[in-house]
Amino acid sequence: MESFWDFLWYTIVVFVFAAYLIVLFQILIDLFRDHTVSGVAKAFWVVVLIVVPFFSALIYLVVRGQGMAIRAGQAQLAARQTTDEYIRQVTAGRSPAGQIADAKALLDSGAITPAEFAQLEAKAVGQNTAGQGTTGRDSMPRR
Repeated sequence: MESFWDFLWYTIVVFVFAAYLIVLFQILIDLFRDHTVSGVAKAFWVVVLIVVPFFSALIYLVVRGQGMAIRAGQAQLAARQTTDEYIRQVTAGRSPAGQIADAKALLDSGAITPAEFAQLEAKAVGQNTAGQGTTGRDSMPRR
C-alpha cells in the first residue's frame, strides 16, 4: 500500500466483494429452496451466476426478487412453527409426578411459598385428570 487512496480503493473492493458473496449465497439458497423451478433452470442460473457474476445477480434479483421475499417468509414461518411444535412437545411431555417433584424441590429451596406449591400441585393433578373427562386444567386459574 503506497498511499491512502490505494488503501481506500482496496477497502472498497473488499467490501463490494463481500457484499456480492452475501447476495450470491442468498440467491443460491433461494434458488434451491424454490421447488417450482426445474433442475435444468437451476443449473442454468448457477452457471450464469459463475460466468457473469455481478450482472446475473442483478438480473436474478430484479426478476425473482419478489418471490425471494415470499419464499424467505414462508421458510421463516415454517421454522417458527417447527420450533413452537418442538417446544410444545418438550414441555407437555412431563408427567404430573415430575411436575410435583420439581415444585417440591422449589418449595424445599425456598423459591416458592406453600400456597404456590399447592397451586402447582393442583395444576399438575388437574392436567392428569383433564384427559379423563373432568374439568381439570380448564378450571384452574391461569398465571
